[in-house]
Amino acid sequence: MTSSDKPGNDADAPAEHTGVAARDWATASADPQYRAAVVDLLGALAYGELAAFERLAEDAKLAPTLADKAELAKMASAEFHHFERLRDRLAEIGEEPTAAMEPFVAAFAGFHKQTAPSDWLEGLVKAYVGDSIASDFYREVAARLDSDTRELVLAVLDDTGHAGFAVEKVRAAIDADPRVGGRLALWARRLMGEALSQSQRVVADRDALSTMLVGGVADGFDLAEVGRMFSRITEAHTKRMAALGLAA
Repeated sequence: MTSSDKPGNDADAPAEHTGVAARDWATASADPQYRAAVVDLLGALAYGELAAFERLAEDAKLAPTLADKAELAKMASAEFHHFERLRDRLAEIGEEPTAAMEPFVAAFAGFHKQTAPSDWLEGLVKAYVGDSIASDFYREVAARLDSDTRELVLAVLDDTGHAGFAVEKVRAAIDADPRVGGRLALWARRLMGEALSQSQRVVADRDALSTMLVGGVADGFDLAEVGRMFSRITEAHTKRMAALGLAA
């Protein structure tokens, strides 16, 4: 994932964990519904990292310089390492990684089909905006996970360097031709809408995940909090758009 911005951390002080979040995996996974939710979450994350690796490799083909190609190749390698950690964790807890990822292939394919970039700059904005929204969502969920799973999820959300790279290149392009900004702003708004729609559909289709979000297995996460969560994600998106030099 590419984002280093973390919503919902106003005080930057770790909250005291309670309920499921205060347990380790061995204890928390005794609840079959919680276990199913975590398998879904790790499966979605693993496929997302694999897809990010593939996308960055494709983006490298559009890179205008050899230095840009090399930078994207390094980021792609980091994404694949994240995928390997998630794949290995699924196997470690007795789950078949491919089976865990399979339910999320269609959603990712649908998102990428609807948001195919037409050039290098659109590809950069897509990675920055789309991956950042996903990272925000997973960080929100991570706060309600057992300690072992939370540690892994936060580790694979580490910034691969793409955020700063995208900001630098997009701002430079806008400085060179201000007309580019309007086109990319419209593109980013479209990406935001598609990313939120796809994430909501995925959650709705997976009973264990939806139960986790509305308070079944995750303590204190009710419907009102889900609404606040998406508000925080939207606010973080607005800040990132400003960093790109674009209007949200």
